[in-house]
Amino acid sequence: MTLASIIAFMFAVSASLSSSAAAAFTPQDNYLINCGSIETTTVDNRDFKGDSSAPASAFLSAAGSSSVSVKNPNSYPGLSDLYRTARVFTSVSKYEFGVTKNGTHMVRLHFFAFNSQNHDMGNARFNVSVNGYPILSDFSVDRPKSGEIGALVKEFFMDVEGGKVVVEFTPLGRSGIAFAFVNAIEAISAPDDLIVSGAKLVGPSGIANYDGNGGLRSKFLETVHRINVGGEKITPFNDTLWRNWIPDEQFLVLKNAAKRVSRSAPLKYQAGGATREIAPDQVYSTAQEMNKDNVIDNVRFNITWDFPLSPGNARYFVRLHFCDIVSTAVGQLYFNAYISNYSAIMDLDLSSVTSNSLATPYYMDFVVDSNSANSIRVSVGPSKLSLPARVNAILNGIEIMKIMNDDGLASQVVSKKKLTWILLGAILGGFVFICFLVLAFLLMRKCMKKKKPKQKPAESAAWSPLTVRGSSYTKVSEGTTTASLAHNLGLKISFAEIQYATNSFDKKLIIGSGGFGMVFKGVLQDGTKVAVKRGVPGSRQGLPEFQTEITVLSKIRHRHLVSLIGYCEEQSEMILVYEFMEKGALKSHLYGTGTRPLSWKQRLDICIGSARGLHYLHTGSAQGIIHRDVKSTNILLDENHVAKVADFGLSRAGPCLDETHVSTGVKGSFGYLDPEYFKRQQLTDKSDVYSFGVVLFEVLCARPAIDPLLSREQVNLAEWAMLWQKRGMLEQIVDPFLKGKIKPDSLRKFGDTAAKCLADYGVDRPTMGDVLWNLEYALQLQETGMSREPHEDSSTNASQIPVPTLIPRAPSTNVRIDEYNTDQSSSDMSTSKVFSQLITSEGR
Repeated sequence: MTLASIIAFMFAVSASLSSSAAAAFTPQDNYLINCGSIETTTVDNRDFKGDSSAPASAFLSAAGSSSVSVKNPNSYPGLSDLYRTARVFTSVSKYEFGVTKNGTHMVRLHFFAFNSQNHDMGNARFNVSVNGYPILSDFSVDRPKSGEIGALVKEFFMDVEGGKVVVEFTPLGRSGIAFAFVNAIEAISAPDDLIVSGAKLVGPSGIANYDGNGGLRSKFLETVHRINVGGEKITPFNDTLWRNWIPDEQFLVLKNAAKRVSRSAPLKYQAGGATREIAPDQVYSTAQEMNKDNVIDNVRFNITWDFPLSPGNARYFVRLHFCDIVSTAVGQLYFNAYISNYSAIMDLDLSSVTSNSLATPYYMDFVVDSNSANSIRVSVGPSKLSLPARVNAILNGIEIMKIMNDDGLASQVVSKKKLTWILLGAILGGFVFICFLVLAFLLMRKCMKKKKPKQKPAESAAWSPLTVRGSSYTKVSEGTTTASLAHNLGLKISFAEIQYATNSFDKKLIIGSGGFGMVFKGVLQDGTKVAVKRGVPGSRQGLPEFQTEITVLSKIRHRHLVSLIGYCEEQSEMILVYEFMEKGALKSHLYGTGTRPLSWKQRLDICIGSARGLHYLHTGSAQGIIHRDVKSTNILLDENHVAKVADFGLSRAGPCLDETHVSTGVKGSFGYLDPEYFKRQQLTDKSDVYSFGVVLFEVLCARPAIDPLLSREQVNLAEWAMLWQKRGMLEQIVDPFLKGKIKPDSLRKFGDTAAKCLADYGVDRPTMGDVLWNLEYALQLQETGMSREPHEDSSTNASQIPVPTLIPRAPSTNVRIDEYNTDQSSSDMSTSKVFSQLITSEGR
């Protein structure tokens, strides 16, 4: 062993022993250097050894360095001795620390720009690198203002594998004048589990696993913000890793939306995976929760923080700390979290991830790209699973670190620039080609001079007038997908008109709320009743959903899809205006309060209408559209209980003709989510079919998709209903209001249809066209009292059963047809009006 390594080891042991006895973590490498001093300075129960004295001087390699001290000791009363001296470098110089344990290390550099006899530290410009990697470039330190004694501390985390940590300073500027400086240095080994893999990459494509060419442990991380949410400042003395945590008040976007909460009883660290090295007790013992003191009951909103970043494109590591100190029992708190306006966590139940215990520290790691505003916005808000009396959301702590050696974002920017030129070339080429086609068409039309044939009555029967905002437009087919529709309809509505319609967003007109924002009832100046969905003013949260909704609804029109009347994007607003649905969401008619229960026929009609809308979405264009958030709250009813599918913010174009699925991040609602899509992140229209199957059982049983207050067996509706369906006892769990009112054959057909929708694999599920056919059949069985199909098991002789007047069913490419005999020889079979939509190929 060399003399230098013996000295390094002795110093590390000495520094470790001098740490606070109360600290739970004792680092194997613990170098604390008081630069430019011969004295040992104690700060927060830690001894910083002067680099002008042994053994610390052995770490310094600097021929052109000198020790300096404050010119006037009385200039900064109260200033720590650690910042009254500094090491000044006039040439490239370095500190080299031996490492006894490879792995994650922390390096902290302390700067205080005082005036010395020969140097004004505020004039220094320099670079700093660690193990050859640049961590500070063209760096300078602002001079302290009068009375300020706070130092600038730059903190970095890195993976050390080479057996040493080398901190190198390079002065910038003219030779003889340029210099660098530092007041103190810390080089400390971190706990093994402080930075681990498993972070989620959050962005416009959803949520994916972050690997980043080696994962987070291989990255250089620079601490940008470390926040104690709902609590006071935490100094290094009270943190086992000697970190600073600052209060969150200055970052809150709307302070009245948050309410501080705290806990004095001990926390339970063992169940949640967090330790006091991840964050100290003071972080997990305080939080901000939703301030519901001054809002209308059951109104849902988010708590939002904005954290400024340095200009420029970069990736950031975001760690969110949680500890349920507000609930009195497990399963009461469900909430969502958003980062930079993207969904990061949906329907989080802290008790379910902490072994059903409360007051248990827990954390989650994410990676996100910076935005054009050079800030990161963090929001928490209630989940749709929250019961009305327990609507809440909490957050205990936030850490944000810049990932310094991740070029993923930079390569994306370059790729986007290349893509822009490619697209521009394609657009220009396409424009020339279209001009050529138009010219050829005009010449051909001039030559032919033929009159356009009149439309046959049979062709025009399916067309219906479309009126938007009180103005009449050309009649549009129920299945129109014209791309220019948005332009023709003039969808933009002024903010002033929306203010008029909603009486300046009067709270009394609120009819709902969601992840995007509040929904208001309104009346336009022409008397049109509308529903106005307003995003959080000034927020970009929900921007992708806002744009998707406009794109999708401007291209489609169908009797069973909610129509978009207009939108507004003035004054940083994101507002969507829809046709008003008088009866509201299907959910409120199934298990809401104050509504009259729906009859079985009404429920079947609603399911059939919803299926028609989804069937059109899936088949109305070459690729089709996948809704991705089918649920009872997104099926709305008009004054006649006609069902219309709503909320297309998560919709995606379906796979191309040569593809089987769309690869995308998982989005949707807990309880309705297709398990195959969740596992493989491969989206198909069969994912909508699964969600619709949950809705069918919801309609039958009149209970939520997820009810955490029920027994374990009954919490998940899909699983519970499938158990009874397999037992052949589905009638045992139907809505009590419907007991004895559903004809057995109708119930059997409905249950079979719902069960097929919930098949584990998409290939085994029916198409929405098949679902529609079966639901219409269930309705006919209910209205006519027909017996079951001849091939089904029955005590009735099949030969005695009258042949149902059904159109032969078009074969499905995915599902065997075994509902009834499809003998095509029965040419005299009459067609029921109930199945009129399935006559044409467009209907199927």
